[in-house]
Parts: sequence; C-alpha cells; structure tokens
Amino acid sequence: MFTRLLGNRLKNAAGDKKEEKKLMKQLDMNMLPEHIAIIMDGNGRWATKKGMPRSFGHRAGVNALREVVKLCVELGIKYLTVYAFSTENWKRPRDEINMLMELLVEYLNKEIEELCANNVKINPMGIISELPPQAQEAVTMAVQRTKGNTGMVFNVALNYGGRAELVQAVRRIGEKIQRGELQVEDVDETVVNNHLYTAGQPDPDLLIRPSGDYRISNFLLWQLAYTEFWLTSTMWPDFGRIDLLKALLDFQGRERRFGGLVHN
Repeated sequence: MFTRLLGNRLKNAAGDKKEEKKLMKQLDMNMLPEHIAIIMDGNGRWATKKGMPRSFGHRAGVNALREVVKLCVELGIKYLTVYAFSTENWKRPRDEINMLMELLVEYLNKEIEELCANNVKINPMGIISELPPQAQEAVTMAVQRTKGNTGMVFNVALNYGGRAELVQAVRRIGEKIQRGELQVEDVDETVVNNHLYTAGQPDPDLLIRPSGDYRISNFLLWQLAYTEFWLTSTMWPDFGRIDLLKALLDFQGRERRFGGLVHN
C-alpha cells in the first residue's frame, strides 16, 4: 500500500511539473503585474475537512506561502503583499492566536536566510507594537536583515486593518496640518498615499483570494480601487505554483481601463 501511495504521489508531482511548464510557456513575461496582493484564507476550513486541528491547516498554509514567494521571486514580481493576521483575528481563541504568532516567528527565523539570498525586502504593515514580544523581535530582525535588499518588496500585513490604516493616515495628516507643516488645500490623493503603509509603492494590480469567499475583509481599502480580482474555491493550503500561474494568465487576458475607455 505504501508503495502504491508513493507511486501516486510521484505521478501527481510529475503531472504538476508538466502543467507548470505548459503554463509558464503561455505566460508573457512582459505583462506581469508589478504588485500582487493575496488574502491567505481557508487554512482552518481546510484542516477541519480533513478531520485535523486548525493548527494543521495554518502550518500547511505557511508551506503554500513559501512556494508562492519563491515563484514570485523567480518571475521578478516587484511587490507582494500578503494578509497574514488582521485586527479582527484577535477575536479567535487564545490558543489559535498563540499558535499563529509562534508560526510567524518560526517562518521568519527559518526563511530569513533564503529571503536574503533572493534579495527580498521585508516590509511589515500593521500595528506591530501590539504583537507579542517574540513576534515583535522576529519582525524587527527580519526588517533589519533585509533592509538593504533591493529585490522584491514583501509586504506582510500583521495586526493589519484597512480602516485602521486609513484612520492612522488621517491622524498623521491632521497632526501635520496642526503643526503648520501642511495646508488643508494641499491634501490630495498623493498626500494620502504617502501616509499609508504602502507609501512609495504602486497599488496592487492583482488581488488573489482563495477559499471561495467574495469579500476583501478590510484589506487594502484605499489601494484596491482599480485592482483586478482573481477568486478561487481552492483553500490556501492547496494553493500552489500552478494556481498562481493560472491567476497571472487570467490577469494578462483582461482589459484594464481604470474607469476610462480603451481605444484601439
């Protein structure tokens, strides 16, 4: 039985590699999105369906993230933003929150060498000061170790909420107005952009949401104004290189108008 299972696994892996090569050949490397955003969703439901604890799903989700990051680096994607832990996730059971924080620390410590080798720059987004001390230390370490890197910017949304981000931006702009550093009439979209966590970055071209849900869940409320959405029923732990390639191919077939018309 073990031999049969192993044979099936090897056969599936070979099939995946074949499909991946096929998809890669179809991809136009000159039309890749500059910025990809991902809502990593479905870990708990994936585990529950398998009769396993939710922690099993979150750990599998980390493996999925690892593969997606690798492929984005290989393709030369300039910005990748992932929704790792929202301001609303604090409502979850304490044991699950503790496990998620432990996974964060484990991921950063294990992956930091490869991230540096691939010239990836870590940019945390969210209220990091509210994370547990060990998590804060791991995030600080990752930022320090990668601050000089010039490759893909890897935005990790931790204790992040789109509304909280906008409230913080409004407060900072208001404080500058109070100090006389900024005039009310000078406040425009550029000023707001410059006070967001993604300051200096282009808005996401493509948002990927697995798990079958159809909402943005308080993620990048300002930045997603003209982003293309790609939705799939695949749970995040099952999301792999082939899924990402399919999303990119679908993106390349779309006509982006940004509220206007495309003239032939």
